[in-house]
Amino acid sequence: MGNSSSSITEGSIHDFVVKDTKDQDVSLDIFKGKVLLVVNVASQCGYTNSNYTELSELYAQFKDKGFEILAFPCNQFLKQEPGSSQEAEQFACTRFNAEFPIFHKVKVNGPNAAPVYKFLKSNKKGHCGSSIKWNFTKFLVDRDGHVIKRYGTSTSPLAIAGDIKKALELEET
Repeated sequence: MGNSSSSITEGSIHDFVVKDTKDQDVSLDIFKGKVLLVVNVASQCGYTNSNYTELSELYAQFKDKGFEILAFPCNQFLKQEPGSSQEAEQFACTRFNAEFPIFHKVKVNGPNAAPVYKFLKSNKKGHCGSSIKWNFTKFLVDRDGHVIKRYGTSTSPLAIAGDIKKALELEET
C-alpha cells in the first residue's frame, strides 16, 4: 500500500483501519464526529485498576455526548499484557465492566508499531521524544480526528474530564 501523504502528521485518525479482538478490520472513520480518548492498556500493571475504573467512569459520564474510548492492549511494557487480545477484552469487560471497544493487541513503539500509533506519536511527542513510555498513555482526539493532547501514565483518566468537556464543547452549567 503506497502512502501518498508527505508525512504522518497530516490527515486524521479516521484514515486508519485497525483490527478488533476477533481480527476483523475496523475503519476508524466510524468514529467521525466523536471525541476520542485512545489508550494503550495492560491487565497486569500497577495502574490497571485505577485506569480501567476511571476510564469506565469517564465513559459513563460522556458516552451519550459524543465521546468514545479506544483501548489498545499492548505487551511492550514488562510484558504486562501477556494474553491474547480476546483475553485482554474479557478481562476489561468482566473485571471492570468496560463498555468501550477493546481492539487487537498492538505494538505502540518500534518499527512494527501500529500505523495509528505512529500517527498519534508524530502529532504529540512526550517529554522524551515520541515513544510511548508506559501502559495507559492517553491521547485525546477531536471530532475531526486530530490529536489535541497527550497524557502520561500517571495522569488519571478523571483528571482529563475537563479537557474532554472542552473538546465536546459542553457548556458548564
